[in-house]
Amino acid sequence: MTYKEIRANEEVNALLDKGNKNLGLLGFTDHSQAHCIHVADTAGHILKKFGYDAHDIELAKIAGYMHDIGNAVNRAHHAEYGSLLANEILRGSDLSAQDRITIVSAIANHDESTGGAVDAISAALIIADKTDVRRSRVRQKPKAAFDIHDRVNYAVTDQTLKINTDKRVISLNLQLDTGICSMYEYFEIFLGRMLMCRGAAELLNATFKLTANGAKVL
Repeated sequence: MTYKEIRANEEVNALLDKGNKNLGLLGFTDHSQAHCIHVADTAGHILKKFGYDAHDIELAKIAGYMHDIGNAVNRAHHAEYGSLLANEILRGSDLSAQDRITIVSAIANHDESTGGAVDAISAALIIADKTDVRRSRVRQKPKAAFDIHDRVNYAVTDQTLKINTDKRVISLNLQLDTGICSMYEYFEIFLGRMLMCRGAAELLNATFKLTANGAKVL
């Protein structure tokens, strides 16, 4: 089972589509295939930059694409639901039991409320997921209807994730329109996620740094 095959898998895509529709009705930002492709590609890029082999990169990309399938069941504990669904989907594939369990574990541990980095695959997935903050994730709705999550994402006018392999530093650089979202609101929502990224970076023997509007904040 390859990343390319997972992206074309009918069941995986049906779960992602249903989960994204559910979250849209509940007022959450975009969690579509576009988000999952971004997470998969970023997770793979992180591991590639730090010298991990093609096998680990492939596992990270598969986990990245599948990580939000649990939203089709319920947003609460979606990471755990997603891991169980992924296990069933991947059980019939040609993946080894060890590779399947690695993917399942990464999915189960990607949410900040219950998880944390347990290996390189999960660490790359966490950083890729939690740093996907951008205006295009806000769904079409009147600005007056924005909640704090919408405002935080919509306020991000520029986002770059940089990896310095020599210094082993992962840097998230954000430009925020503070007329839309205050720095206080940003940290109210994202501080826990950024701290989770710091822990994930440490597992990769790296440092995570966050810069907002040119000022270092983590």
